[in-house]
Amino acid sequence: MKLKPVSPKKVVSVLIELGYSPVRQKGSHLILRNDKGKLSVVPMHQKDIGVSLLREIIRELGITREEFLALCRKK
Repeated sequence: MKLKPVSPKKVVSVLIELGYSPVRQKGSHLILRNDKGKLSVVPMHQKDIGVSLLREIIRELGITREEFLALCRKK
């Protein structure tokens, strides 16, 4: 399935479901960390997060595109 732009709130909810929790916010960038100390940054200032940045976030998470899309559909 093809990736499409997704709202930052939906990306944050997927990260929270994967065990990440918000640590701090610097400007409009929300920084989340999982229990292993791995960080992920989500720009909250954008209406939608573009496909290229989504690919990078998915790669950082270590999950497949299909897993990410399934988690997005649940929200």
